[in-house]
Amino acid sequence: MSYILPPRKRPLRLQPDNFTPARRTPWGGRRLLERYKDGLVPPRNEVVGESWELSVEPDFPSRLADEDATLAERVAADPEGLVGAERAAEWGSTGLLVKLLDAAAPLSVQIHPSDDDPALGPEESGKPESWYVLDAEPGAGLYLGLAEGVDEAGMRQAIEAGEDVSALLPFVPVAPGDFFVIEAGTPHAIGPGLTLVEPQRVLPGRRGLTYRYWDWNRRYDAEGREDPAGAPRELHLERALAVTRWDRPRGEAFLPEVRRRHGAPDLAGPASRADLVGDLAFPWIGAERWAGTGALPVPAMPRLRSLTVLGGAVTLRGEGVALSLRRGETAALPAGLAPLEARLEDAHALVAWIP
Repeated sequence: MSYILPPRKRPLRLQPDNFTPARRTPWGGRRLLERYKDGLVPPRNEVVGESWELSVEPDFPSRLADEDATLAERVAADPEGLVGAERAAEWGSTGLLVKLLDAAAPLSVQIHPSDDDPALGPEESGKPESWYVLDAEPGAGLYLGLAEGVDEAGMRQAIEAGEDVSALLPFVPVAPGDFFVIEAGTPHAIGPGLTLVEPQRVLPGRRGLTYRYWDWNRRYDAEGREDPAGAPRELHLERALAVTRWDRPRGEAFLPEVRRRHGAPDLAGPASRADLVGDLAFPWIGAERWAGTGALPVPAMPRLRSLTVLGGAVTLRGEGVALSLRRGETAALPAGLAPLEARLEDAHALVAWIP
């Protein structure tokens, strides 16, 4: 009879179809299904804006693919073994949340508060996040930061007048392999034609807050479809303005603080890993890219990590461990995991953790 290692000692394959409903992400498209999820179809064949790849959030929790349990249940049963002694003592769980995101239409112009914002309730959290660009249609980009000369009065006036608020944020063209970090207080909007991996941090047991300045003057029906006769999404003008960091750098001084350009991965080359965060001053997320064909060591780490395969296949091997993941699949790598070897086959993968 074969022996199955306890959860803290083995990678945990997660179900790949943790899609959010279209009414929550009306800007979504079909690229996640067509390029990354190998034919998985959501209920009612809807568009998909987000797939929550690794989540302990109660709204869209990750479920284990090979057993009837959620990742949050496994963490609750063995916090130290799954998330590490430090995080178990501090949080009792993990703050890591990893999404795949497809923007067929632009997202709202929005902002996140900091964890110490005095207006946050006991069940609310900030949401520092990062973006790794997978696909970008010609001309696609982000609206990021504040344009020179924009102040609170000007922003308020534009919103209240129904003007194009995106004009107050610099437009940043992007390319596959670009990595961005988004601190609290930074206005931003993801433009159309982008597919991203979005590692972020939400304090466990809380809800990460997003405040919307503006939503392109769109209206929607009850199912989340654009409809001129429908209702607009809720905006949060006062809170968005209150948490905006008007003192942040702008123009040429801003992008070097938030972006690193790694280029498209070489899937045909030898196996390689790249530190995506590098020297960016961003303590919330650690992330690296695996690419190519061949073997890479996977050292032990006293943190829960996510491994999301974006192309090709990755096989993890070690004592008692043999797990193969294909494009569109994610595994949780527990803190108690022994060192492994990853065998890459024309692979493209992203590993993320909370440092």
